[in-house]
Order: sequence, then C-alpha cells, then structure tokens
Amino acid sequence: MTAESQIRREASVEAGWRQVARFGDALTTGADLVNAAERAVMAALEQLEGSAPASAEGGGADLLCFFVCGADPEEVTLAGKRVMALAGDAVTLGCSSTGVIGGGRGVEGQGAVSVWCASLPDVEITPFRLDTVIEGDHLAVVGMREPGPRDRAAILLANPYEFPTQAFVRESTDALHGLPVVGGMADGLRGEESVRLFVDGDVAENGAIGVLVGGDGVLGTVVSQGCRPIGPSMTVTKAEGNLLVELAGTNAYEKLEELVDGLSEEDRELAAQGLHIGIAMDEYADHHEQGDFLIRSLSGADPEIGALTIGDMVEVGQTVRFQVRDAGTADEDLARRLASFGTDRSVGAGLLFSCNGRGTALFPRSDHDVLAVRRILGVDAVAGLFAAGEIGPVSGVNHVHEFTACLLAFSR
Repeated sequence: MTAESQIRREASVEAGWRQVARFGDALTTGADLVNAAERAVMAALEQLEGSAPASAEGGGADLLCFFVCGADPEEVTLAGKRVMALAGDAVTLGCSSTGVIGGGRGVEGQGAVSVWCASLPDVEITPFRLDTVIEGDHLAVVGMREPGPRDRAAILLANPYEFPTQAFVRESTDALHGLPVVGGMADGLRGEESVRLFVDGDVAENGAIGVLVGGDGVLGTVVSQGCRPIGPSMTVTKAEGNLLVELAGTNAYEKLEELVDGLSEEDRELAAQGLHIGIAMDEYADHHEQGDFLIRSLSGADPEIGALTIGDMVEVGQTVRFQVRDAGTADEDLARRLASFGTDRSVGAGLLFSCNGRGTALFPRSDHDVLAVRRILGVDAVAGLFAAGEIGPVSGVNHVHEFTACLLAFSR
C-alpha cells in the first residue's frame, strides 16, 4: 500500500467514515489482449467505486489481482503491464495462464483477461518476490520475510518450470509458523516460454511472487480435492520414497488388482480413467472417510516388483486408501466444503485457484467452480485462474495439489 492510500484511509477514519471492504471483478475476451486488459480493469474498478459510500472520496483499490491468457507471450506481457498501469495505488499481483476465471464464468484456451480488485480497510498487504540462490550443495529460496502476528495468509503464484514450488510449499508450514499459503502455478498457451509473473509494477519470467495479507478481513481458505474413497483403508508396510511396495503386508500391485476386481462397473471405469491414492492426515482417527486424506496421483504400477508409484513420499505405518474422481463427486465435495466454510462467516469475495483439469476436462462447462462459490457463499466478486498446480492447506499443512479448487476468502 502506498503512503498516499494510507493517508487517505487515516483521513477517512478521522472524519468518522465507516470503512467497509469493497470488491469488484471482471472478465473480458478478445484477440487484442491490451484492449481486453483495459476493459477488464476499468470494469472491475468501476464496481469498486460504485459500491463506495457517498462520503468516502477517493478510496480506490488496495489489492488488484489479474490473470491473462493469450497465444503470444509478448502480448500477455503488454496486457499485464497495462493492467498494472491502470491500477492506481493498488498492490498488483498477476500471472499468465491457460485459462481465467471471473465475472461468473471461466474461459479456457483463448485470449482473455480476468481482474479482481478490493478495497480492504482491515487488511495489511505486503508484496514479495522469491528467487533461488545456491548455498553450498543446495538451492535456497530468498525473498520471504517472517510473517507478523497479524498475517493471515500468503498468496503465491509460481513458475512451475524452474521454481522449486513443491519443495518450498512442503517446507513453508514450518518455516512460516503455520501460515496458510494459497495460490497456483502459472502457465501459458506455449508452455514454459510463455510464463509471465506480475507484481507491483514489475514483470518476471522466473521465480515466484505473492503477497502477504493480514488482519481480520482475511477469513481463510477452502480446499476441495474432489475425490471419494474406494476399497478399505490400508497400512503401508513397506515403502521406498514414492514407491508403495507393500500394503497390509501384501504386494501393493496385487492389492490394487484385488481392489479393481471387486469394484462396480462404474467405479472400474473411473479407475481406468485415473486412479488416485489418499494419504490419511490423522493417523489416530478411528475411521478415514472422504475428506480425511491428502490426495495424490497414482502414476505407475510395476507388476515385476509389485510396486506402485505415487505423487508423494510415503512412510511405513501411514494409512492410505485408493480414490476415484468424477464430476459428480467433485461437485458434491466442493459444495459440502463451501457450505461448511460459509457457516457463521460473512464472506465478501474470494480468489479462486482451480486446476486446469477441472474445467471442461471434468465438467460440462468451464464455469462450474466459480458459479458454485458464488451461489453457495452468496458472493459476486470471485476471480482467479485455471492453474497448472494449486496450492492450499489440508489439515493445517500447505501442499501443492492436482485437480483441486482452492479458495482464499475475504470478509465483507
């Protein structure tokens, strides 16, 4: 936040004006990305100004987040620069993507710009940029300050092709004293060469960027993994890194075959499309049901050695359970988690990081997740991107996910 905006805020308090959070969002499409960017940012800011009390002069956006999808990386850069130039005193944060969310819809694989802006009188906003440096025989991430007592969350956007996002997020829970990290991995329609990151007027192609947000105006996070368990829970009795070798004392591959043979025809078809595995987050629970697991992909099976390859490290003694995902399950899980989160909370807006596999690859339409958030939480200003990997906490521990919807909610 600039000194000018802080002075404006203090003046309004002295004048006795009651400040409330205000939000705006817009999504525009078009082959001319710069023009689309201009239209999106102006439309979002107009909503903000239109909701301001008549006595509150000035009072523009404090935080403006934006997401750009386009075929030409240089046009994406120009569009991002144009958004930041029009953002006034707001802290700006954005990135390229293969699809954007806003204005109650989602757009994938075509030129589009989504802008979300907020006037946040009860929120402190601190932008940061992360880079890697060589320290001895390993890489270290620099650029993140210690979270303060009022910090509630960190929004993180990363280049997945060269920034060690998995390692950083895995260590962030302890390093940041339990601070929730929510966000997503940037991408572009041309892959690695098209990734762009935007923060507070600057453009970067590498590293990661974000903002720390603090204060009572930050409500918290919702993470929907969208899977349901099949078969029984089993204890890992032999493992090597991300290889499951034995489950419940039996060859893991044979356990999988046994499970699939016993499935209904519907679940067998879902398993054939992509099977997942859940790692129980609470080993002391008597039962492990839907929502009690950290979901990871099952990426390989080797009948020769009887092992299964999964997308995370596992240890002997952990409880796991196979999982399947379909549109119905994903819809029900998101609705249940949003409804539970919204109880006794006055949600005003949200930033949504949805997997690029949850758009039309999973649902009939690209707008499924954003419409669910708006309907169930009763909010309009919800925007974000279709990410190449989503970031959010499960059971108080930060993780990088696949096929999830992660939301950071702000109060009215």
